[in-house]
Amino acid sequence: MTRARKELVSLDDTPYYHCSTRCVRRAFLCGKDRYTNQDYEHRRAWVVERLAQLADAFSIEVAAYAVMSNHYHVVLRVDRDAANGWSRDEVIERWRKLYCGSLLVQRYAAKQPLSPAELDAVDKDVAIWRERLCDISWFMRCLNEYLARRANAEDGCKGRFWESRFSSQALLDDIALLACMTYVDLNPIRAGMADSPENSDYTSLQARLGIQPQTAITPSSEALSAQQSEGQKSPALPLMPFAGQISEVANASMTNAIPFSLADYLALVDWSGRAVRDDKRGSIPGNLPPILQRLQIAPEQWLKASSGIEKNFTYAIGPIAKLSELCEALNRRWLRGQRACEQLYRRYSHA
Repeated sequence: MTRARKELVSLDDTPYYHCSTRCVRRAFLCGKDRYTNQDYEHRRAWVVERLAQLADAFSIEVAAYAVMSNHYHVVLRVDRDAANGWSRDEVIERWRKLYCGSLLVQRYAAKQPLSPAELDAVDKDVAIWRERLCDISWFMRCLNEYLARRANAEDGCKGRFWESRFSSQALLDDIALLACMTYVDLNPIRAGMADSPENSDYTSLQARLGIQPQTAITPSSEALSAQQSEGQKSPALPLMPFAGQISEVANASMTNAIPFSLADYLALVDWSGRAVRDDKRGSIPGNLPPILQRLQIAPEQWLKASSGIEKNFTYAIGPIAKLSELCEALNRRWLRGQRACEQLYRRYSHA
């Protein structure tokens, strides 16, 4: 049974969430449709461009992403404290990057005089917008609605574009975050679309390496003219940074950094990609990344988890104690995927 998003999201337990959405039509979101021979590869850039716009407005950071042929993945971090610290003017400025706002807010932004009652009405709008700007549902709504409208306009059709509402998974600790980011960045390899992480177009790992997608598409003339007429430039997508060393988790959390070094992460993704691509779950390669030993994760369980995030886990990933806390916060008795979590969080053994 479909559950309300508030029954699946608890920012008090974790700010990290993995979200994904799939298309409903046979015509692809991106890539080349083998049935019609139409090429939608240029739409990959739409997703990244829109993510950049939303990250510039919302108090939500992007840790990882992958744009596939008929779906996409994002790993998000919600910074509710930052949103609560915004001034009235900053909330209005951020919201108006996406929407015009009410007439009263437009008058306020234009420095026109307002009565005390009108200012109270503006503050009520600001309170609503402040909540929305740190809400995953609103972030995904602004992303999916924009993509659906633009794709439907290009296809000259109407109707539903997405299969259903987006799915979300709570990432309850650093291991869950690392496994999910690896799963997202390795999506093109598992789908046979790329032979290495650095050649996986439109993924966050490729962007972190500073490599341009081989299928990069320049903005359309319509998009360029619209930007020039508005005097705007599409912002680059800022990705969450990595911390220096895994032992500096406390300092990393203070700066909203991913609590691992980028070098460790790159080595882990490369190792995981080779193991998954070569189907070596039963025979683990010898160059085991040290990060797995530090986290005390068995390599077999790591490969099983990082290649089956959506299949093995449903609503949350984390140790059993944190799953219990999340269930209590969401007023749930249990969450699917508990057995998979038990297996992932077994202590590392050389046996």
